[in-house]
Amino acid sequence: MTAIRTGLGWDNHRVADGRPLILGGITIPCEFGLDGHSDADILLHALTDALLGALALGDIGMHFPDSDPRWKGASSDRFLAHAAMLVRERGWSIANVDTTVILQRPKLKDFRQPIRENIARILGLELDQVSVKFKTAEKVGPVGEGKSAEAQAIATVVK
Repeated sequence: MTAIRTGLGWDNHRVADGRPLILGGITIPCEFGLDGHSDADILLHALTDALLGALALGDIGMHFPDSDPRWKGASSDRFLAHAAMLVRERGWSIANVDTTVILQRPKLKDFRQPIRENIARILGLELDQVSVKFKTAEKVGPVGEGKSAEAQAIATVVK
């Protein structure tokens, strides 16, 4: 019998001038970035939480607390790779991941493929196991006003 688990992740960061905009491990040319202790990659943070959640292993803050100076400016690739390692160490496989970035601007459609490829590389997945979607907030709320950005992720693991 196959066991299946699903985890949900969500992250949100404020927009900040003078920082790079990094999504899915890819630097997006933009006049602003996101504020955070690490590289503030909301997409990889949400996906890390989804994988950890699928196996009830807590959240990103438990594994990589922002009070720890080791993670200041750290690449979120490390966080996601760690979560994937924990999944595999426990005998599970990642079946697929589905993600959404909610950001009013810039338009991200030209970055979908490199982001998908990078996530697939980090997780050791085929490209058709990685979904990345982009939405605006229709100018509603902090995201729509350009003050913040959000990402959502769901991960399915099987044993």
